[in-house]
Amino acid sequence: MALPKLLVAALYTLLLAGCGSVSVQDYAGATPELVPETFFNGQLDAHGVVKDRGGRVIRSFNADIKAYWRDGVGTLEEDFLFDDGEKSRRVWTLTPDGKGRYTGTAGDVVGDGRMSVAGNSIFLDYVLRIPYNGSTLDVRIDDRMYLVNPRILINESRMIKFGFEVGQILLVIEKRPVGAHPASHNEPLQQTLEP
Repeated sequence: MALPKLLVAALYTLLLAGCGSVSVQDYAGATPELVPETFFNGQLDAHGVVKDRGGRVIRSFNADIKAYWRDGVGTLEEDFLFDDGEKSRRVWTLTPDGKGRYTGTAGDVVGDGRMSVAGNSIFLDYVLRIPYNGSTLDVRIDDRMYLVNPRILINESRMIKFGFEVGQILLVIEKRPVGAHPASHNEPLQQTLEP
């Protein structure tokens, strides 16, 4: 009789813990303030890793990002170079959708992404269509970005399929000073992590 009560108590505790999710509004007072039209304007460099569901790094990448705004609509042209030599391009269009909200679209994004901004943070939720075993796979991305100083943004992403986390992406985006040359992305990164 004590075992079922203990099991019910444990399940109830897990259920309550799952209900306490973090919202972008939790960062409303955090500084420095992240204004998408300011940070995502000009040349940026990104450096990151992709992790599998167990937390093991399976890929690394660098990206050059050209960002600009015209008539209130933002464009991010992202050119990726992965450690295995693969090149990839994604072009985001960010359209304001009310105070602190934007709609994000890109060629490999299914439907519209929803972006919310508060304080030093951006949360972006979207479905990404990725190549997989000769076909494609739709994966939900839960992107969370935090401006740590006027030039550096930390981005953590959870990849989710059928409600389960299947991987993570961690990256740093750096706003390139005007006139500075891009970081060297000409050669694929060499694998430096031990298996």
